[in-house]
Amino acid sequence: MLKILPNTAANVVALCASGRVDASDYENVLLPAIQAVLAEHQKVRVLYILGADFERFTAGAMREDMKLGLGHLTAWEKVAVVTDISWVADATNLFRFAMPCPVKVFPTKELDLAEGWIAS
Repeated sequence: MLKILPNTAANVVALCASGRVDASDYENVLLPAIQAVLAEHQKVRVLYILGADFERFTAGAMREDMKLGLGHLTAWEKVAVVTDISWVADATNLFRFAMPCPVKVFPTKELDLAEGWIAS
């Protein structure tokens, strides 16, 4: 499940993943949030928190993630991923070269640093 978090800057989409994230989460939660920011700003920043209760992405979610990224290739300004899940951190670090913007991974205890980085 994806949940958009309140109280962020107008050009930031902050979200938290828990349990199983599937394609409908991208279609019904994340994509509308990204589109709302892009209606007002040229670029979007993303703060993506994957907590201890996150279980997995479905194949459909991974497909939607790729479609979202490629479909808005020039829209990304920064992405911060906050997690203590090693495979998520490793995969993010491995594939961040494919993103046309800075991507940083932060451990959960550094959420404040991630929030500061995404806002700066």
